Amino acid sequence: MTDLPQSSAEPSAKAAEPQAKGAEPSANTTEPQAKAAEPRANTIEPQAKGAEPRAKVIADDAEALAVAAELAAEFRLGAARRDAERGLPRAELDRLTDTGLLAVTVPAAYGGADVTMVTLAEVFRLLATADSSLAQIPQSHFAYVNVLRAQGTPHQQAFFFSELLAGRRFGNAQSEAGTKHVQDIRTRLEPAPDGSGYVLTGVKHYATGALFADWIPVLARAANDALHVAYVPAADPGVTVVDDWEGMGQRTTASGTVRLDGVRVPADRVVPHHLTFTGPQLHGAVAQLLHAAIDAGIAAGALAEAVEFVRTKSRPWFESGYETAAEDPLLIQRFGELALQVRASDALLTAAATAVDTARADLTDDTAAEASIAVAAAKAFAAEAAVQVSGALFEVAGTRAAADSLNLNRYWRDARTHTLHDPPRWKIQHIGRYVLNGTRPPRHGLL
Repeated sequence: MTDLPQSSAEPSAKAAEPQAKGAEPSANTTEPQAKAAEPRANTIEPQAKGAEPRAKVIADDAEALAVAAELAAEFRLGAARRDAERGLPRAELDRLTDTGLLAVTVPAAYGGADVTMVTLAEVFRLLATADSSLAQIPQSHFAYVNVLRAQGTPHQQAFFFSELLAGRRFGNAQSEAGTKHVQDIRTRLEPAPDGSGYVLTGVKHYATGALFADWIPVLARAANDALHVAYVPAADPGVTVVDDWEGMGQRTTASGTVRLDGVRVPADRVVPHHLTFTGPQLHGAVAQLLHAAIDAGIAAGALAEAVEFVRTKSRPWFESGYETAAEDPLLIQRFGELALQVRASDALLTAAATAVDTARADLTDDTAAEASIAVAAAKAFAAEAAVQVSGALFEVAGTRAAADSLNLNRYWRDARTHTLHDPPRWKIQHIGRYVLNGTRPPRHGLL
């Protein structure tokens, strides 16, 4: 990934207040929330003393996993209806936020659980078994927490980590449509004429999470074309979030458009993301690990749905000679094959997360490369497994499973849509180069 120049501006004396929660957005856009009339001042300060946090603070990895399993069981109940009606999961996302799961990667020094990547990947996998749209919404949230961990100043980290622990959410405004390629970022971050920070202008697409966010991290280029991330309150003047996502799958991610029209950004809300890629880094590996976890979760969810359907609803084929479909040896063989794909996806995911944790403990060119390759393997395999297992659901369950009223096709639609995020064929290329010639993968945010 290409990148932006580091700002040298010092914070001024006045503080930016945490964003106020406002009214529900209108049908197509988020309107500026309650107290968003004036641009923020040119500094950020830690949250005011005595402010009541909205979220619980999770203590450790074991609690994070227990909470994720509980939430997955809750979210599974309404997943088919939300998808069918495209009912945006506001209540479910608030529930997720209130448990404290969105702050589990805050470093321990700032009061967070700082869970391992093995734990975080499993949290995402569990949520995706129930509702992959809901699981994808916080993917960018964690990616941009990671940006702060990598390049944020101590002042920025103190402020934003306190925001996360209080239950604030990050969205994202990263991708752009109609440009030459995915790395061709044209949103601009220009110095403000009066010297008070920057002015942000551009249009972003596929902005998963932005509609539900308190803060929207925006990927933009400065004067020298280096990439920075500007953390912008969702309610600030000039920010418009449009709910125009119409994908056949991942229907409730609200991955729509963000318009940025002369948005004022204080200098100390800007992070020099380009510096991440000047040395060994894990930005891409962590982001892709979570995508792999979502794919693995879709595959596992589809297999569980197929098992339940065949056990309780499917009829045996008349030539089998058995009383139930679950006794049919040909179906048993097919379920064994599908289970192998799901188990392999899960195993590769755990191995990849372990490699990332190893690199986090000792970050070198070699450990970073091994982590990226391990994640690439997990992502490439899980993507194929998600599409194949979700399609095979109908093969093993039979004609009744195709009823629109059951909405079982959401697994395949979600898998097919989510796996288009970036092409597995390029991951396999990098794996081959690494294995055969010892070529380390390139440093960018998609590997």
